[in-house]
Amino acid sequence: MKMILVFALFASVAGTGFATEPEKGETTMYSANVENSEIQWTGRKVTGKHHGTVNLLEGGLEFDGDKLVGGGFTIDMTSITVTDLEGEMKGKLEGHLKSDDFFGITNHPTATFKITDVAARDASGGYKITGDLTIKGITKPIKFNAVVADSNDGRTATADIQVDRSEYNVRYGSGSFFDNLGDKTIYDEFDLSVKLALNRS
Repeated sequence: MKMILVFALFASVAGTGFATEPEKGETTMYSANVENSEIQWTGRKVTGKHHGTVNLLEGGLEFDGDKLVGGGFTIDMTSITVTDLEGEMKGKLEGHLKSDDFFGITNHPTATFKITDVAARDASGGYKITGDLTIKGITKPIKFNAVVADSNDGRTATADIQVDRSEYNVRYGSGSFFDNLGDKTIYDEFDLSVKLALNRS
């Protein structure tokens, strides 16, 4: 009888163990320090290029231990500046970029990015990021590589992102939609160089 009771108790414990799912790891959010984060843009045309900055409004990345698992950020499109020009030409280009010909900041003052998938590329903080980028109210998926590293105050994340502006109804001067533009053609792709300074929330 004792042997039967011991066996029954063992079976009950074992059964409970197999039925219990392992707990998922707790995630930690690291918020972006907007003052120490930086977004630089570069746009190109047949006759040259322009570059400047745009400010991060808010954002953060989510980690499971040391592994990046999610996150996103919001860009303040009203903050677009041109850094390779001065005076009247600088003001003219900044105004044009903010107009409906380009990013239409009156109706669309922000752009957003939300991570939908993360894949580790190597053991030193490299990731392949997939996510949804929204500009002018239009959302499209994009992919890019990013690197996450520890810093004295938290973590940093850096990425170089190429965006096809024509997919977001930013088509001014685009050779894909207008003929005979010649040397006034502006290329569809523009580049974003992103550096996020992150502090644990």
